[in-house]
Amino acid sequence: MSVTAIGNYEFEPRDRVENFNGNIVTYWHWEDHLMYCAAVALPFPPDMPFKTIMTEVLPNVYGAHPDASKIDWTTVEWCLNGEPLTPDPEKSLEENGIDHKSLITFCTPGLTGLAGASF
Repeated sequence: MSVTAIGNYEFEPRDRVENFNGNIVTYWHWEDHLMYCAAVALPFPPDMPFKTIMTEVLPNVYGAHPDASKIDWTTVEWCLNGEPLTPDPEKSLEENGIDHKSLITFCTPGLTGLAGASF
């Protein structure tokens, strides 16, 4: 079936960084854990230390998952927008290359979802 455009669709995006009071919106996804079907959108100040995300935020966001307490954050494998990332926990999100609307995924070796249910 063909589609016919009815004109230009021009609009002012509402999710511009200027609209988040100094925060950046970031998307976080725990690979192989299908209890969470999509990335979680979280706004943070760009100068927030990556370590704070690892030790305070993500454990709370994903804490309902039975594997959450088993995560060894020192062995987590990170990706930023599809590319491998080795974050410096002491540096800010911005210093680690994370900006507005970045997708950060993380894999936890040895943890593959509920009863190994990942694909």
